Amino acid sequence: MSLKNDRWIQHMNERYGMIAPFVTVQQGGGIISYGPSSFGYDVRAGNDWKLFTDVLGAVVDPKSQDQNAFVSMHRKDGETIIIPPNSYALTHTVETLKMPRNVTGVCIGKSTYARCGIHVNVTPLEAGWEGQVTIEISNGTRLPVKVYAGEGIMQVLFFEGEDPDVSYADRKGKYQGQKGITLARVLESSDSLEGLTGIASSEAIREKQSRRTASTKQKGSRSRGR
Repeated sequence: MSLKNDRWIQHMNERYGMIAPFVTVQQGGGIISYGPSSFGYDVRAGNDWKLFTDVLGAVVDPKSQDQNAFVSMHRKDGETIIIPPNSYALTHTVETLKMPRNVTGVCIGKSTYARCGIHVNVTPLEAGWEGQVTIEISNGTRLPVKVYAGEGIMQVLFFEGEDPDVSYADRKGKYQGQKGITLARVLESSDSLEGLTGIASSEAIREKQSRRTASTKQKGSRSRGR
């Protein structure tokens, strides 16, 4: 698996529309930068935000998130959101990403925010996934910290590997095609992989795995014959 550079990112965007909107040169000057870097692409924080609050006494449940656990707000580009000490916020990327079926994205925070005690927590962008990324942002300090809407928030690194048997799109992942802030979801039992139809049927997966195993054994036999 290899980490891809700026030329590859530019090529994939021109050919597949991997990032939209896309800028060819990193943008800065009075703002927190975004755009391409040597081995990644810095994306921007969106305009819609949810700030965790305990005012209404809600309990955060990953299986059923309560809207009373959040205060929702909208900010224009360049406006700030103040995250209280030891608190947490959700937003989304301005950009929509479309991951190729053999590429996984890993998201890391920007050094500008890291030096202010802001941590960005995003799970991998799986091969075949597409949508706006929901970003989890925490303030680990004892002070309020400002975060800017419409400006750089994190960097996405792209790792290319072998084509998988099943991509996120094939299995119709629950966060496929998400827009804006998407809260935690849990699939119903009827929505399990065995119940899904389409490219990634379990029979097709087993057949592909069988062919791969047979091919490996055949190569091994030829090697011993030498």
